[in-house]
Amino acid sequence: MEMPSATLQGGIVRLEPLEDRHIAGLMEAGSGWDIWRWTVEWIDTPEKLRAYLALAEEARDAGTQVPYVTISQATGDVIGSTRFLNIDRPNHRAEIGYTWLHPSQQRSGANLEAKLLQLTYAFETLGARRIEFKTDSLNDKSRNALLGIGATFEGIFRNHMISQGGRMRHSAYYSVIDDEWPRVKEHLAARVAEHIAG
Repeated sequence: MEMPSATLQGGIVRLEPLEDRHIAGLMEAGSGWDIWRWTVEWIDTPEKLRAYLALAEEARDAGTQVPYVTISQATGDVIGSTRFLNIDRPNHRAEIGYTWLHPSQQRSGANLEAKLLQLTYAFETLGARRIEFKTDSLNDKSRNALLGIGATFEGIFRNHMISQGGRMRHSAYYSVIDDEWPRVKEHLAARVAEHIAG
């Protein structure tokens, strides 16, 4: 499974591969510091956000991740970001993560459609067999959102990562596999259509 980047177009959002020209918009969209509550590192200053974005660019250039910028189709504004990571080409799997949105865009359908676009691209263009997600086991909002897109809960990796302030984070894992994709796609597409119909 190769992982080339491509612009993914939807009705609510457009996912563009990260480029230097996006950095200013990401800095603005990511300045709502409460969105970083469940990240491994607390990003609460412009300097930390700039370093976070620099690491995304390094991973992109190394070919280990495919970071996207989430752009509102209605306004053209940068509203967040998401990525493919942990790309395992021989086994046709990858992870979707590092997903965040400006608080004003949460519950707008933007995240639902971004997931629909990424999953469609992964399964139907790239030939993925498995796409996985992980989140902090304490992050009920993210865990419910993953169930809401149709991902299957697989279990908890205990003491998986060192999180903010040195806390040992247990990570909750979810996945969608290729056999499930038609059902998940139908469910996600219906939810996105409801948001577009508004």
